[in-house]
Amino acid sequence: MPKADSLTGVLRNQTFRMLWTATLASNFGTLVQSVGAAWMMTELTASESMVALVQTSVTLPIMVFSLIAGVFADNFDRRTVMLVAQGFMFLVSIVLTFLAFETLLSPWLLLGLTFLLGCGTALHNPSWQASVGDIVSREEVPAAVSLNGMGFNAMRSVGPAIGGAIVAIAGAAAAFAVNMASYVAIIAALYRWQPAQTPRNLPREPFGIAFQAGLRYVAMSPNLAKVIMRGFIFGVAAVALQALLPIVVRDNLQGNAFVFGTLLGCFGIGAVVGAFANAELRARLHNETITRIGFLGFAVSSFILAVSPWAVLSAAALVLAGVCWIVTLSLFNVTMQMSTPRWVVGRTLALYQTGIFGGMAAGSWLWGAMSESIGTNGALTGAALTLLLGAAIGLRLPLPDFAQLNLDPLNRFAAPPLRLDLTQRSGPIMIMVDYEVAQKDVQEFLGLMTLRRRIRIRDGAQQWTLLRDLENPDVWTETYHVPTWVEYIRHNQRRTKSDAEVTERLLALHKGPTPLRVHRMIERQTVTPHDDMPRVADEPD
Repeated sequence: MPKADSLTGVLRNQTFRMLWTATLASNFGTLVQSVGAAWMMTELTASESMVALVQTSVTLPIMVFSLIAGVFADNFDRRTVMLVAQGFMFLVSIVLTFLAFETLLSPWLLLGLTFLLGCGTALHNPSWQASVGDIVSREEVPAAVSLNGMGFNAMRSVGPAIGGAIVAIAGAAAAFAVNMASYVAIIAALYRWQPAQTPRNLPREPFGIAFQAGLRYVAMSPNLAKVIMRGFIFGVAAVALQALLPIVVRDNLQGNAFVFGTLLGCFGIGAVVGAFANAELRARLHNETITRIGFLGFAVSSFILAVSPWAVLSAAALVLAGVCWIVTLSLFNVTMQMSTPRWVVGRTLALYQTGIFGGMAAGSWLWGAMSESIGTNGALTGAALTLLLGAAIGLRLPLPDFAQLNLDPLNRFAAPPLRLDLTQRSGPIMIMVDYEVAQKDVQEFLGLMTLRRRIRIRDGAQQWTLLRDLENPDVWTETYHVPTWVEYIRHNQRRTKSDAEVTERLLALHKGPTPLRVHRMIERQTVTPHDDMPRVADEPD
């Protein structure tokens, strides 16, 4: 886990340092813009739900489009995807700035433009997070993830306060202009970055198949599903503090835009403190313990904010919230990165973001509506109770301490020579693997085949079945289908070194006089004269 020396070690990587520095500038602009948008909405309308919807307009597209963006991240050049995303947000920010200076913004137009900025963020994030593992070594990934979180929250500690000062002095339009300028740095850095191109020996997955593969991988990985579920709950409840803070400042604290920005800065300061504490916490505590601390600490912060009439006490609560925010989300992010092979990391990170930001989008709407019906203090108290529930869920569904899995490709598969002249799209393909297992080893064999089934389906197999020979009970046959020959090759290339243990234990249980027999068969109802013909060179004389 990252320590201070590993954090500085990652910064010695020139490419990472260049992109990380440019991202700091972009994050600063984004935070200044968010202060301007939130405060402008309080001036455009008295509706508390509309103010809360500013947060929803940014987080909702990340929930809706993240998995699509994850497919792009895993199947296209990530640098190109990020350049397109940043260029799109730059153009939207130009329009937003122009309309703000001309006083042409309405509440719904402001929400629409911030929604478009959120769409750009949704496209950018999976490619950027997946690129971390391309830029630094696997051992440096936790440090790089912590640095990304630390960088964002370092900007959060100063950006909102500066944003509040800009809004108070020059108005929200000036804050939008600062954000517009901030895109130049990240676009220039991405343009300069020339990542190594990994040669592809297979065609890109069709979009629909790639989309399903990401969902299937997480569905067959229970530990990842637990992280996403807890992330969703945390997002739903924790966002109340951020969504309702403008109203708290305006009504409870009688403050202005500068007070609002300063309090957001306190949240950022806490997050920076939490980033430095991450390594020590992970070294001393279990993952579930850290997660519960994050939930409980944020619950305390939300409750204090609900009842505090003093800006100083509210600031202290926001520092605590910032610590809990970065500790919890950093743990979730590192877990997803370290528990996923490279071929699907963009999609799993996208699903994690869908959970987090989907929860935030739903929570922003929920707590905004509750604020109008029972008051802002009541909504914040409700969010605190939800966080307590999220901590209690860990008593039944605790997050495990993830082992350091070797998720590098196994690279043992070699496509067999075929006598039929197949194309990559030929199929469906049925695979049968014969095992001979002694009766005394059957229980161990069945336990291993449960793991084998999960691995097979996770990597793309369909209709997996285990059969036992009625006439020779020692003979077992594993069967599964894949849609096409290219999907069979892709399925085997997805095997990781951590999966090899299951295969080796199964081989040790096989007592047959010959190695495992693998049958690869193509399904056919009828065969036309021009289809599946034997190769001429293989025909008998």
